[in-house]
Amino acid sequence: MSDELQLIPPAVMARLRQQLTDWGNELGFQQVGVTNIELNEHGERLQEWLKQGYHGSMHYMADHGDMRWKPDALLPGTLRVISVRMDYLAPHIDLISQLRNPDRAYVSRYALGRDYHKLIRKRLTLLGQKLATEVEQLGFRAFVDSAPILERALANKAGLGWIGKNTMLINRQAGSYFFLGELLTNLPLPMDAPYQQDHCGRCTACLEICPTQAFVGPHILDARRCISYLTIELDGPIPVELRKGMGNRIFGCDDCQIGCPWNRFSKPTTETDFTPRHQLDKATLLELFQWDENTFLKKTEGMPIRRTGYENWQRNIAVALGNAPASLDVVAALENKRPQVSALVQQHIDWALAQQQAR
Repeated sequence: MSDELQLIPPAVMARLRQQLTDWGNELGFQQVGVTNIELNEHGERLQEWLKQGYHGSMHYMADHGDMRWKPDALLPGTLRVISVRMDYLAPHIDLISQLRNPDRAYVSRYALGRDYHKLIRKRLTLLGQKLATEVEQLGFRAFVDSAPILERALANKAGLGWIGKNTMLINRQAGSYFFLGELLTNLPLPMDAPYQQDHCGRCTACLEICPTQAFVGPHILDARRCISYLTIELDGPIPVELRKGMGNRIFGCDDCQIGCPWNRFSKPTTETDFTPRHQLDKATLLELFQWDENTFLKKTEGMPIRRTGYENWQRNIAVALGNAPASLDVVAALENKRPQVSALVQQHIDWALAQQQAR
């Protein structure tokens, strides 16, 4: 840290801290917190989780050594992390009905609109630039799921909420339907008090509602059984024993959030970019199964869904069609698609046809 930053008077630092919140609100963040870079306790928990193999094929979770719990390795000289959250729950959509209708496709709420990474990183960069106009020799760097960093642990330390039994960050006034982002800086800002109270109490609704029983226990998720992992992260065949539990979920899963009582306090977003695109909040499985690769690439441009790739998209929908009610239209769609797809997708179509025929 430079001598100039060390000499900034406490009163000026306090003013800057308040300005951060004001600027953050102007940029669309619902909350801004500040913490230090001490994450050793969380790093130990991550190492134990990795030792159990719960990360599955997400090898990047084990890469980069101790960088995940040492933010100053990402930006040398980092003293503080500015943690922000932004609500993403689009208003006036009924995804519960979508989830309960087995002929329709369920896409996780966060993925229905524009990809949040660029939007939030741009806003965080603007926040850093505003701070830089007040402080010479300021260093900063913005992250939104774009580097090995323990964002929920940092948000908890910055006072934004507690880490619930479902491993999500939960806020008493806002539930858990929000994105997180971090701004690393060399400015020794006043810190916020960590969110120390756990308001989950005896509730285990999130653990019990999980369709594939992915929770080993409170705060411990076996990602290998998680539908979000299976539909987004996993390449290759989906384990047969987990396919029925996936239901009609074709990209991600919200069940452990849907089951959380605190989400009755979730606030609808004001960001129009998070509004569902292409009526994906109402789409049928058969409709999406008809997309060819060009249609998939065109319609998912700028959306989180693009990440799964077309082959896995087809794989996921094939499983969902296998879980759908018996239907001649479904069987016909599966049989017609089979000659056009990869061996991986054919494997899942064959499973789906067997499920349909068994009914």
